[in-house]
Amino acid sequence: MNREKLESYLEKNPFAKLSDVVTQILYDEIVVLDIPPASKLNINQIATDFGISRTPVVEAINRLQAIGFVETRPQASGFYVTDMSLRDMIDLYDARTAIECEAAALCAEKASPEAIARLDSLAVEFKKAVRLDGKRLKDTDMPFHKLIVESSSNKYLIRSYNELLPNLTMYQGSWPKFISPDRVNPWSSQVVHQHGAIVSAIKLHIPALASQAMAEHIKSSLNFVAYSDNTDDPFWIVKRSSGKSSRPK
Repeated sequence: MNREKLESYLEKNPFAKLSDVVTQILYDEIVVLDIPPASKLNINQIATDFGISRTPVVEAINRLQAIGFVETRPQASGFYVTDMSLRDMIDLYDARTAIECEAAALCAEKASPEAIARLDSLAVEFKKAVRLDGKRLKDTDMPFHKLIVESSSNKYLIRSYNELLPNLTMYQGSWPKFISPDRVNPWSSQVVHQHGAIVSAIKLHIPALASQAMAEHIKSSLNFVAYSDNTDDPFWIVKRSSGKSSRPK
């Protein structure tokens, strides 16, 4: 983080409040893990790096805390980037399953031809991303799932999903760490085809099948990220860059 980055964001959003811009910068860096999980956020240092006062930084951190990206700790002072753990991810994906399975069923009933065509296109791109380039997942996976929820036309499902979206985005930011041409993940073969299976069920207008396909996909996605061939902590490879986590035995 530096003054140049702040100025580049301000150029894109010249009328935005300074605290909004700082929030976006921190959000973006947390999502892509440039600020690793469990890192302490030094308000004074961030303000100095940006060449601004503490106030917009404090406001930004408070907003990030409200969406679950930042946390305080009972026996430590200051603010920390929310840690990543398998237990937390399981809880998050349980909530995701409840929302997205129902959304997929409703999508099979209500989705427009235009939405289905877009889902089909995203499913093809997702397949390429899993096989060739994990960094492209963020451009194909989350838009696919978000479109299904939006196509359910249920405002309560949409609202609930949007509450989960920041944390889902953060966990998805770890996916490229688990996708490498020289590292075999046994769950890849399932995950790669499942978007297509969901779209097929939606095209057939079979709600129960769409819901089942979504449940299987989310379970496989969880197993895909949780899989590790040399540690009990699948997020060790993500957190090690922060210096906050030693390699589990």
